[in-house]
Amino acid sequence: MECDLKGITLYYEMFGEGRPIIMLHGWGVDHRHIASDMEPFFRQRAGWKRIYPDLPGHGKTLGQDWIQNQDMILEVVLDFIDKVIPGQRFVLAGASYGAYLARGIVLHRSASIDGLLLDVPVIVQGAKRHVPSHLTLLADPALASSLEPEVADYFQITVVQDRKVADYIRDYIASGTDTGDLVFKEKIREIPENYAYSFDVDALPKPCPAPSLIITGRQDSVVGYRDAWQILENYPRGTFAILDRAGHFESVEQEHLFRALVGEWLDRVEEYNHKKNDFRSEKG
Repeated sequence: MECDLKGITLYYEMFGEGRPIIMLHGWGVDHRHIASDMEPFFRQRAGWKRIYPDLPGHGKTLGQDWIQNQDMILEVVLDFIDKVIPGQRFVLAGASYGAYLARGIVLHRSASIDGLLLDVPVIVQGAKRHVPSHLTLLADPALASSLEPEVADYFQITVVQDRKVADYIRDYIASGTDTGDLVFKEKIREIPENYAYSFDVDALPKPCPAPSLIITGRQDSVVGYRDAWQILENYPRGTFAILDRAGHFESVEQEHLFRALVGEWLDRVEEYNHKKNDFRSEKG
């Protein structure tokens, strides 16, 4: 599907009916990786409308010359939300860079958000990140040596090197980097003042009351885990998890824990919304 906005058309996919949940993918790839992580939860869970946009310059959404920085990308996504689900409350999930973008949405739309998932979130851009040194806990040299170069590049930063992780990288990460507008992505990513917000994204007027979940990998050498702890007080209904034996691909490296945590978060979101709806009915 396509959403025509002022100056740009965003490609997105939408599944199901019910409570809207906006899913934001990581930098350099497309919506397929977060869809592969999240869609299994809704096979037996009705009442959710899942919306997966390809962000500007990613997947099937073209980059535009007028978009010069992260602030402008955020404006595009806010406009997308306002057009696709006008006036509706929604739930928000972001992975890696998508979690960075999600926090910008929280700053502007906190009153409309009924749930928040930040998965291996980018908290700090660039060299200021606190990240552990890379560590592989489960190695498979034979498998690593057999992989295509584009898969091997990502495989070498994994904590768990097995076939499942390699297939995930091939199907949803390496293939995603071949899509989108490479020139646009480089323009944003390679200039620090373009890639980071120009404002303090975590300076919320008041804490976000919605049920939240922050998942980090203890061995994540890409974005780390320590920086995420600093934002926890913004989310008084937040669960904060640091998963051992997990890096930046913790949704597959620690799949069972990921499934348990996200499933429980969705339960909390549904409970929170039922209570809010009951309260509105009583007032009405």
